[in-house]
Amino acid sequence: MSIRIGITCGDINGIGPEIALKAVSKYRNADVEFVLIGPEQVFSGSGHWNIPFSGNLSPGNITAEASKTAVAAIERAVRGCLDGELDAMVTAPICKEGLKLAGVNYPGHTEMIAKLTGTKRYGMMLMGRGLRVMLATRHLPLRAVADSLTQENILEAIELTGETLKWFGLPNGRIGVCGLNPHAGDGGALGDEETTLIEPAIKAARAKGFNAVGPVPADVIFFQALQKSYDAIVAMYHDQGLGPLKMHAFDCGVNLTTGLPIIRTSPDHGTAFNIAGKNIANPDSMIAAIETAIELSKGSNPWKK
Repeated sequence: MSIRIGITCGDINGIGPEIALKAVSKYRNADVEFVLIGPEQVFSGSGHWNIPFSGNLSPGNITAEASKTAVAAIERAVRGCLDGELDAMVTAPICKEGLKLAGVNYPGHTEMIAKLTGTKRYGMMLMGRGLRVMLATRHLPLRAVADSLTQENILEAIELTGETLKWFGLPNGRIGVCGLNPHAGDGGALGDEETTLIEPAIKAARAKGFNAVGPVPADVIFFQALQKSYDAIVAMYHDQGLGPLKMHAFDCGVNLTTGLPIIRTSPDHGTAFNIAGKNIANPDSMIAAIETAIELSKGSNPWKK
């Protein structure tokens, strides 16, 4: 029985349809079937699930109609996964500014798909070339990060990381936890979040059987991970984790939403409006996202209901 992967169009004025078509064209595996989900203006043929689009294609431009279509494709893919029509979904990039224009009140895919699946406990893990990075906070202004961190959300990020590592066949995966402040606070001289929040969360995670260590200064932890000291890293905020990951694996990064009863991956880049419609987009990150979805579909999802 073949694995069936749904691929959403993303914002059709960006590079999503292009990288989806390029990625699918590279596969010659009889055990994998693809379903392209989007309007006929960008996808057609067998295995295509049509999403109506009443506007005009406008490569490189942000429009509410394109974002509404992207959301409809996501909703259809989620239904397909929940109903067993699909084994996994891979999402092409969407535009947060376009979502706002369309009146869609989500900061991105992660929160939207969590809501659609009724998931309260979820996370965002980014992967590429041996690095795996979980975020304790996601899309927040930097000035809001420290106030948003709690022992509970750090512990949840560690737990989700450990559960994900088990899915990848690493039942005792070593999890390095970043400090928030320079030098992980320098014993309280540069902030107390390490001692009041992060250390207690690590202690609680270890009591639950997770192999977590830290807090480790963020300026050394990624180097240590590349030296195989850790199987995954928990970063405290978006750019703390994604800056090093994209430096290391810009063209092949994958975003995995953890905690869902379904499998959802995506390329770790945006809509690239500046090159949309030029047929020069690199599909490597989309290919990596598809390969990750296939790999995970062969295992046992720890959150499947």
